[in-house]
Amino acid sequence: MNFEASRAGALDKLNYFVENNLSEYSKLRNFDYGPENRSNISCLSPYITHGVINEKEVIKRSLDKYSFSKNEKFIQEVLWRTYWKGWLELRPNVWSDYLIELNKIREEFKDNRNYLNALEGKTNIECFNSWVSELKENNYLHNHTRMWFASIWIFTLELPWQLGAEFFLQHLYDGDAASNTLGWRWVAGVQTNGKHYLASEWNIKKFTNNRFSNIKLNENAPPKISNKTYSIIKQDFSNSTNLENKNLLVFDNNLSFEITDFQNLKFKKIFLISNKNENRFIKLSEKVVKFKALLINDQEQRLKAKSINCQVVDINEIENIDNCCGLYPTVGENLDYLNLNNLKVDFLYRTLDQYSWQYCNKGFFNFKNYIPKIISTFN
Repeated sequence: MNFEASRAGALDKLNYFVENNLSEYSKLRNFDYGPENRSNISCLSPYITHGVINEKEVIKRSLDKYSFSKNEKFIQEVLWRTYWKGWLELRPNVWSDYLIELNKIREEFKDNRNYLNALEGKTNIECFNSWVSELKENNYLHNHTRMWFASIWIFTLELPWQLGAEFFLQHLYDGDAASNTLGWRWVAGVQTNGKHYLASEWNIKKFTNNRFSNIKLNENAPPKISNKTYSIIKQDFSNSTNLENKNLLVFDNNLSFEITDFQNLKFKKIFLISNKNENRFIKLSEKVVKFKALLINDQEQRLKAKSINCQVVDINEIENIDNCCGLYPTVGENLDYLNLNNLKVDFLYRTLDQYSWQYCNKGFFNFKNYIPKIISTFN
């Protein structure tokens, strides 16, 4: 597992996957062969999360190789992240409520031995312990394994999903507020009320090629219950038109300005915003902080190579930047910081998000019906 923190490395990984492994993706994607063999999946999510490469260029590259029908499953998986973001944008209180709940639960479980053993990979479940080590070592887990992990955490170890979601966010290179929080809610059974995901011994053995034994799980647990419901909050995702001579803020979800919808606009200066742990509610591991910093520095070097005036600044320096607009950071800790400090920024939204998020009002299977329309609009 190697995630080179650069756009060049991301493009190399994309091209290699498309040329060598995309053809078998639909058939093999659910298998986790272990961190030494990721030939059946793309491992592009850490780059897409940070905007180092974007969904449109990934999908275009795949369609240049194969037809939509052969690529459909891969394209759906790429756009899951877009869907989760849109779903949360329409219901931002899900994120703020999660943080409130997490703060309370943290205190309750700070000395809980089962919780501490889970964090250290010292449970009596061999596969789970292995995945804890893999997560900390590689800052990545196979998507199928994330579902197994969350299910074991919630239903066999009987730990709050909120703490598990925090653990993932601390260590995943591709962690983001939407995909992570909503994914854990879905496994628990509170995202789609009454529908949960239960890991099973036969499923884990089959899709890990029998790499693990001693898999004793609670395979009959009922879903978790939440009395909270979230109505859609109408949002305005339109862009400001007065951008002349403005400074531009770029957060760590849009780290390839040169491929954004705004690449041809002339900004006075581009400020690349670093948000370190001092200003985060969920403290990231040192390796994730470093990965973000290297990606930001890579973007800085690419901009300077194009003679674009830019500078890396800490998020708490935004208040000293006047006349600015910003590429929208999406619901999460960057946006939380702006809101908590009453920092008013005119946001610029990606056209992909503006178009796609209108279809995120219901479940993914409804969104999936619009994917051909979304693809035809942008490719």
